[in-house]
Amino acid sequence: MQIQGGFLIMREVPYVDAQRQVRMGSLISTLNMAGDVTRQPDTHVVYFDGNFPCQPNGTHIQGIANQSADFNLGNGVTAKHLFSSKPTNGYANYYEKMTTYASILSGPASVLKPGVSPRTFRMPEAEENSVFNYTETASDRAGIGALTERLSAEKVAIIGLGGTGSYVLDFVAKTPVREIRLFDGDEFLQHNAFRAPGAASIEELREAPKKVDHLKAIYSRMHRRIVAHAVLLDAGNIHLLDGVSFAFVCVDAGPSKRVIVGRLEALDVPFVDVGMGLELVDGSLGGILRVTASTPRKRDHVHKGRISFEGGGVDDLYSSNIQVADLNALNAALAVIKWKKLRGFYRDLEREHHSTYTTDGNMLLNSDCE
Repeated sequence: MQIQGGFLIMREVPYVDAQRQVRMGSLISTLNMAGDVTRQPDTHVVYFDGNFPCQPNGTHIQGIANQSADFNLGNGVTAKHLFSSKPTNGYANYYEKMTTYASILSGPASVLKPGVSPRTFRMPEAEENSVFNYTETASDRAGIGALTERLSAEKVAIIGLGGTGSYVLDFVAKTPVREIRLFDGDEFLQHNAFRAPGAASIEELREAPKKVDHLKAIYSRMHRRIVAHAVLLDAGNIHLLDGVSFAFVCVDAGPSKRVIVGRLEALDVPFVDVGMGLELVDGSLGGILRVTASTPRKRDHVHKGRISFEGGGVDDLYSSNIQVADLNALNAALAVIKWKKLRGFYRDLEREHHSTYTTDGNMLLNSDCE
């Protein structure tokens, strides 16, 4: 037995193939868990990696047939068939589920080869070195494990952990990226608590921790490989970006942004820059959210006004830390979606590198396509 990705795998299950030969295959089930404890299986079906199992005479065991295809389940797990054998009240636990299917498959094999059994009593294989502190079961139960795996080699930098950057971390920490580097030199204060995901306690606020340290402490409960740099990136420490494969730039316009963008371009690293402009008119807020992508294939638009490198000044309402957590979260979501589109997780037909969302009218516009 082994857990691989979000799957429970029973290996070396004997079965009979169409040529009446006894072979070995693997039963694969999604997992429903609460921490490190399994719950009742959420589905009665299992995958099988092997030829279609047969009766001793070589005819298919049709009672369990459901679907046959080349299933790429992600995390190196593949299968050829999906089986269905559903008890009236479902399976009470994974022992019952896996042993039931193993008995169905191995029964005919024991007729042709007495003594053969799925009970090998082999020592469990070492578990994979996951970036998560507990098994990630969301992707595999949804059948998108192979897509999620496309993000696993990434080393992501999140530059600026204010309202939008903190939500970017919330989303990225739930992906299997190899490393997450956080950059922000500011403290986590009262106003930040109302613009970031989660709920800080008053005791935590009294400590005035650095933003990166506060957020790392929270998200390290889930993701093991978060590195905090409590610094404002500038020419003296910009080398800290070396080795990243993608970056989210969530800092206000200014000299530091110019240094950051220049370094990312020199490293040939793709990045997404976010921005927000708000105004208070006639007693209500209105504004525009911006997501600008820059990739080695297309960077010319960045320096043609799409990204501002000048500060907003005293009349910039957003720079006063106005409480707009919902817009921060939306801006972050649009940025993370664009990253996932660039990595092939989401479909990307237009390949836009600049998009804006206007609150009035819910208008989303794309431009600067490849």
